[in-house]
Formats: sequence, structure tokens, C-alpha cells
Amino acid sequence: MPFRRTALLGSFAAIALSACATSHVMIGHTRPPISPDQVTVYFHPPQIKYEEVALIDTSSKGGFGITAQGKTDVVIRRLKEEAAKLGANAVILQGVEDVSGGSVSTGFGQASVSGNHAFGTGIGISGNVMHKAGNGVAIYVESPAAN
Repeated sequence: MPFRRTALLGSFAAIALSACATSHVMIGHTRPPISPDQVTVYFHPPQIKYEEVALIDTSSKGGFGITAQGKTDVVIRRLKEEAAKLGANAVILQGVEDVSGGSVSTGFGQASVSGNHAFGTGIGISGNVMHKAGNGVAIYVESPAAN
């Protein structure tokens, strides 16, 4: 019984982690990790010297954002967290877009048979589940004193 419970909890943990996967591809050198609060988000490359560290991809899937703004906030938070793990102190945001995350559907049907006659009816409804996906370049910005 304890083995089943451990296996079940492990399965749930794997599903939860895969639901909010953030990935990166290294294109530079890592530094010691920093706090995500220290990571700045740029919408254009900064006008000061910087080094590219990694390309980062993430999504709001599995996050608690409900509105478009909430989902975008989840994406930006995850980009900052991943950059911070790599020691990057900034992210150049390349884009955030809506992506389909599957659908949710339900239906109801009913049938009746009387003698040699059968009659059936049904109705169904389906809705698309959307989330946000975003990517950016994790960078290390040189301090102004180093220039």
C-alpha cells in the first residue's frame, strides 16, 4: 500500500511539473543564481553592454492566471525565474502569444426502444482552453561602473 501511494504521488508530481515546463537553450555562460526579483525585463535590447546567456521558452499552462493579463504575468514571472537560475540579471522579451491548450467537452445522450422502433437524441458542447506562451533571451547586463 505505501508503494502505491508513493507511486501515485510521484505521478501527480511529474504531471504537475510537466504542465508548467520552462526550458532553456544555453548560448552563453551561466553565473551563480540570483533572486528573480533582481531580473529586469526589457522589451528592446538595452543600450548598454550585455552578454546573451540563454534562450528561454515557457507558458502559463498550469498557472493561476485567468485573464489575459494574469496569464501574461505568469509567463513573465517564469521567464524571470529561469533567467535567475542561470545567473542572468535581465530578459529581453521576444513575445507572448495565445496558444491552444486543448479542449474541454461534455455531452448527454438518451435513447429509447419500443417494439421495432428506436429513438435517440443527444447534445454536446466543447470549449477551447487557451493559455499564453512566451519566450525571451536571458542576458547579463554589465554594471555601468564596468563600462
